[in-house]
Amino acid sequence: MKILGICPEAWISSAALIENGRIIAAAPEERFNREKMSRKFPFLAIQYCLKEAQCGLEDIDYIAVGWNPGIHIQLYNFRFSDAARWRAEYLYSVPNHFMKLLKDKKVNYVEQSLMQKNHDCKIIYVTHHHAHAANAFFLSPFKEAAILTADGRGEDDTCLYATGKDNKIMDLQTMAIPHSIGLVYSSVTQFLGFRPHIDEWKVMALASYYPNENKYYKIFKQIVMPARDGKIEIDLRFFNYYLQDRSEYYTPSFENTFGKPRLSHEEITEKHKQIAAGLQRISEEALAYMLNWLYKKTKMENVAVSGGSFMNSVFNGKIKKLTPFKNVFISSCPDDSGVPMGAALYVYNHILSNTLRKEQTHNYYGPEFSNTDIAIALDKAKIKKVFTPNIAKYAANLISKGKIVGWFQGKMEFGQRALGNRSILADPRLKNMKDKLNIAIKYRESFRPFAPSILEEKKMEYFECDGNDSSPFMEKVFQIKKEKQKKIPAVTHVDGSGRIQTVDKKTNPLYYQLISEFEKITGVPIVLNTSFNLNGEPIVCTPNDAIRTFFSCGMDALVMGNYVLTKNIIKNKKSLFTKTMEKK
Repeated sequence: MKILGICPEAWISSAALIENGRIIAAAPEERFNREKMSRKFPFLAIQYCLKEAQCGLEDIDYIAVGWNPGIHIQLYNFRFSDAARWRAEYLYSVPNHFMKLLKDKKVNYVEQSLMQKNHDCKIIYVTHHHAHAANAFFLSPFKEAAILTADGRGEDDTCLYATGKDNKIMDLQTMAIPHSIGLVYSSVTQFLGFRPHIDEWKVMALASYYPNENKYYKIFKQIVMPARDGKIEIDLRFFNYYLQDRSEYYTPSFENTFGKPRLSHEEITEKHKQIAAGLQRISEEALAYMLNWLYKKTKMENVAVSGGSFMNSVFNGKIKKLTPFKNVFISSCPDDSGVPMGAALYVYNHILSNTLRKEQTHNYYGPEFSNTDIAIALDKAKIKKVFTPNIAKYAANLISKGKIVGWFQGKMEFGQRALGNRSILADPRLKNMKDKLNIAIKYRESFRPFAPSILEEKKMEYFECDGNDSSPFMEKVFQIKKEKQKKIPAVTHVDGSGRIQTVDKKTNPLYYQLISEFEKITGVPIVLNTSFNLNGEPIVCTPNDAIRTFFSCGMDALVMGNYVLTKNIIKNKKSLFTKTMEKK
């Protein structure tokens, strides 16, 4: 059975294909069309998934969409007269009129059929938060667990409290729009001069500069308040985000309280850092309150969480400290990019009642390029090829000498974070490396930190965590032990924390080998890892993307497959890239 999941026109458009419950391929549209956070229909991502599964659309049994228009039918049943005026409106008006005959007007999901000759491909529209819940639970190792999803909004809700057992998800309650902790975070992101739904992690990074209470946190406590039954209530005098015709998510009341909003080009002041810190703290308290209610309701040891709010890696690292849950699972893609995966799994497991489940142990579901593919790309660019047999040892040696290395290997990652296949790597021991990367490579704000990739078995030597606290998807932030912080300053944030990626030998043997070789040279089982892209661009997908990015920044070396490039080994001095750089 093949199910294609899609999330068109979400905050990041993507596609995923599963076969008998196993993920075959998944990718966001942005990696192919090269438009950061693309919201276009994922035609290119779909084509990749079909190619990877060696099938066509005629072989797909179900298409799962991570948004349920059936919820909106009941909201707009005043729109149509007794007869449809335009025949295409049958797709809406027929179910719309039948809604009047239903006692329970809650439509769990909507199903359509695409008949192609003798093939019937069904389209199932899954409720957004059910797709998030499936992304959390059906990818987890848990046979049963409590489930919490939280983001900006779904069709008419912002959170789902549920439980999962085997192949079923059972709802407990939802939290309705306009009360949204996710949209509060996006509103303040916009107020601080960043882009809502895109730059929230910048606010999270800023918050670390003021870990203690400040006056803005006290104000936020009056705006974001706990309500009955584990829900959160927002003082809506401060926000416009639920009104469709408003470009600003915050109101004049918010400005009167917090002052003039920052413009994107303006300097970041201590006040802005304090506002970010207050927002982060109240968000953590709100999510912890919701999770604690969920524990009291379910008494389960396991919890699976999803939705954009759980891209907040700082909070993710605190869940076990702030709640009674003993085990926490967060997939590699809790944001909207993972909705296609969740929608497909919801159809396969919950709706169709299939029992087979596959735990997510990696996120390498994207395109892969062989040494032959890479050699062809280098020849076309007229770049000299240097083949190196022991590539992990060679790259580790470069990094130990202070070189910044582009690392292009295997299948591309799915999700917002590069985990050792489309990464830029550097030496975490060098104090100036963070500034060097931000200025010469990433072209981004100086306050933003970089992540440490550490050998799984060495994590407790460097981080304040226990043996069960793995973070394979770079989804959690932990404190770095004080005696180790000076040893790895390039990956130690201002508050002494690090967004950790634990690297397992079985999951990514080549990346594991590189870090091991680096440890042999330096005694440190960690490399600095950041995504292989420039500011404002998607992570690289193809060898051509990697080559262009390499010659557009201050990277020292590019390692693709077994080939090594440095900027002094161009065969033709007047190659395309040389000419481009001369013009610059």
